[in-house]
Amino acid sequence: MPQLLPVNPVKQRLRAGDAALGMNIRMGRSADIARVAKASGHDFIFIDTQHSVFNLETIHHIAQAALAIGIAPLVRVKGINDPDVSLLLDNAVTGIVYPDINNAREAQKAVDVCRFAPLGKRSVVGGYPHFDYKSVPLSQAVEELNEACLLVCMIETAEGLANIEEICAVPGIDVIHMGTNDFAANIGKAGKFDDPEVVAAQARVIEVARKHGKFAGCGGNRNVERQVNAIRSGAQFVTTQTDISFLMASAQEWVGGVREALAAGSK
Repeated sequence: MPQLLPVNPVKQRLRAGDAALGMNIRMGRSADIARVAKASGHDFIFIDTQHSVFNLETIHHIAQAALAIGIAPLVRVKGINDPDVSLLLDNAVTGIVYPDINNAREAQKAVDVCRFAPLGKRSVVGGYPHFDYKSVPLSQAVEELNEACLLVCMIETAEGLANIEEICAVPGIDVIHMGTNDFAANIGKAGKFDDPEVVAAQARVIEVARKHGKFAGCGGNRNVERQVNAIRSGAQFVTTQTDISFLMASAQEWVGGVREALAAGSK
């Protein structure tokens, strides 16, 4: 039986040994943001419901557009007990990012919600948008949707780092993602990305993830040089910047340039 659902582009990159880059979406509410992400060279969008206000219908529309143009629509949910995870996966989302995974029990719960049996406990339905609502035998749909779904668990606390071996040993997780910003804050070193303890934590996540056959990620570190260094050290799943920060940086550079030129011309 021919495969109907394209392979998740992020998984393709990761398996090829490349880095997959994602734009963190906090402000965009139009499906156009998926096209912006694609045009700017990103592989996925990272819709952040943990820190921003989105309604489910908006996420669905953005995810539909992303699917159609070959950009993986991922959602960072509110936490391990977010009740909307399976609903999101049923409605065009192809990846879930769980923040604050601190132990193997939480990691297993993430797998249970996101994976169909026998690996997990996700409920089935008919008429998935991933297949353009075609009638697909559940035996095929379950297999392809399991394959397309990218499950990402974030390490953002000292507790999570201490339990990294047990978390990485849980089958069904694709990416172990270091939340650098939150981790630094959790250990009392907010914003100190170059602190030896923070740098060592990222290296530990990469090392243990790869040992267990998981891909390593790096997020929260909004600096090109540091992101490049993380990729060269083995991180493959990387969030670049938020849509807000991209807009602000460009706007400030432009307006500053105009004002500087006007000031220079008046002398």
